Amino acid sequence: MSMEKYYKEAMKLNTIENMEERREAAKAFFERLNYAQWPETFNWVEEIFEGLHVRERGDQPALLWADMTSGKEKSLTYRELAEECNRCLNFLQKKGAKVGDNMYMMLPIVPETWISTLASLKGGLINVPTATSMTAREMQFRFQSYLPDTIVADESFTDLIDEAIQNTGGKPKVKLVLGKKDGWTSFDDLAGEPKEAKGADIKKDDVLYCFFTSGTTGLPKLVGHSAMSYPVGHLSTAVMVGMRPGAVHHNLSAPGWAKWAWSSFFAPLNVGSTVAGFNFAALDPKTYLEYVSKYKVATFCAPPTAWRAFVGLDLSQFDFSALKSSVSAGEPLNPEVIQQWKKHTGTEIRDFYGQTESTAMIGNPPWMEGKMRFGSFGYPSYMYDITLADDEGKEITQTEETGHIVVRLSKWRAMGLFTEYIGNPEKMSQVFIGDFYYTGDRAYFDEDGYWWFVGRADDVIKSSDFRVGPFEVESTLIEHPAVAEAAVVGSPDPQRYQLVKAYVILSQGYEPSRELALELFQHSINILAKFKIPRIIEFVPEVPKTISGKIRRIELREHEVKKKEDGVERAPNEYFYGDFPELSSKKK
Repeated sequence: MSMEKYYKEAMKLNTIENMEERREAAKAFFERLNYAQWPETFNWVEEIFEGLHVRERGDQPALLWADMTSGKEKSLTYRELAEECNRCLNFLQKKGAKVGDNMYMMLPIVPETWISTLASLKGGLINVPTATSMTAREMQFRFQSYLPDTIVADESFTDLIDEAIQNTGGKPKVKLVLGKKDGWTSFDDLAGEPKEAKGADIKKDDVLYCFFTSGTTGLPKLVGHSAMSYPVGHLSTAVMVGMRPGAVHHNLSAPGWAKWAWSSFFAPLNVGSTVAGFNFAALDPKTYLEYVSKYKVATFCAPPTAWRAFVGLDLSQFDFSALKSSVSAGEPLNPEVIQQWKKHTGTEIRDFYGQTESTAMIGNPPWMEGKMRFGSFGYPSYMYDITLADDEGKEITQTEETGHIVVRLSKWRAMGLFTEYIGNPEKMSQVFIGDFYYTGDRAYFDEDGYWWFVGRADDVIKSSDFRVGPFEVESTLIEHPAVAEAAVVGSPDPQRYQLVKAYVILSQGYEPSRELALELFQHSINILAKFKIPRIIEFVPEVPKTISGKIRRIELREHEVKKKEDGVERAPNEYFYGDFPELSSKKK
């Protein structure tokens, strides 16, 4: 079967209305895909984006873009987007960019982000997405690890980038700027380049995407994806979300992180969808949903923090008549948020799971709507052979037993799995052990096959020989109306090793107090097993997060350790379970 036929088959199965038939079709599709024989070379832009989609739907919108601050809007068809890609590629090649060079991209959500990404992929340049929140020091770290060959950036970031280049001795062949800057070429100057370009001969195993991970549990790593792993691998994401040809898909995510490549680029463009991209400086939930309504978004993906903000609005004021699917990724979503969203939109927020190192691995595909168990993150994608392993590397077959989420490699190597941690064989040996790839996350499954996320392996709290996953405790706290957000970590304790500590951000209208802390302890007692109850609650205005919205629990854990080392017994607005004699007759 040719590459094009696989994409056509995925598009077709996503239009099957009978969900049981769609499930069976997806299972059969991935069984063929997993054991397929692949060509030695593959240029996704030339063969699929242009060869399939421009040919068959050239006049259909590929990108609908809007800036929420300025009100500017722009629409590009598949054909127009391909032409802009070719102009960019011709310029890059004229300046000496070649297959195997890298291209750093530091752009906000603008059409040029899609154009530059297509150009790099078609030309065989290794795309290096870079978050717009980077500091000069962070850029310098990246350039020291991986010197830039070409750079595309917004004008506002050029001083920072030039400083990092100077400090690392980099000599990029091309510096392309959105705007004007001395020493840089303006993106506007590309208008005179030819609108047709020849794609590079790209080997299927060539690295074509390089992500610096968000560093949630350590220093950033360079995650390399091949010419096949993301372009083909994200067929799993397109099927999991349920994206359709011609329908509008929107993902609330910033360029620079894998989720943008997942859900704003590869998955929708794999199946001929129309991508909606909304640029914004700070998330205004009401304005955002107005744009979702205006652009008639059919499939909508957002992180948990955004969903929690959305359900705090009066959702009856928005027109969600076009909305068919709502999905969440990043961290498991709390059940009450899913219920509130469904009440007002008619769609359940379907949780799914993956990593920078993969595509959608576990989740609730469209045929699970109405069958989900709120709080469960679904079951493994048919693209991946996923199981659980214990600490000794033995497969877990018992239900309700927590283990490491691993991808088994002995039957087939999942197409969406990354190629390597670039320049880091030590890290590769830590995650590829025997026949397994270790994700670094922990979960369990129940007797009906539903999977339940426990947390990062490093995030799991060990207290009095019990293991406590932070998510379940956070979910419980968030059910209380006073709690807007919670982050749970282990705090060092000489008797129990760690105590369960909750950092709590209060909802508007609530203030820290002893009475409220008591109320939250009592609330937890009514829901959680005794070993999971928070023993410390600290009210804080915010918690540290990555740019993609994930809580940096490692930073909170380090803060707890330092407090103990410094002899700090109590922070302002920090309350201990033992402070409350009212709880003495409750769970100990």
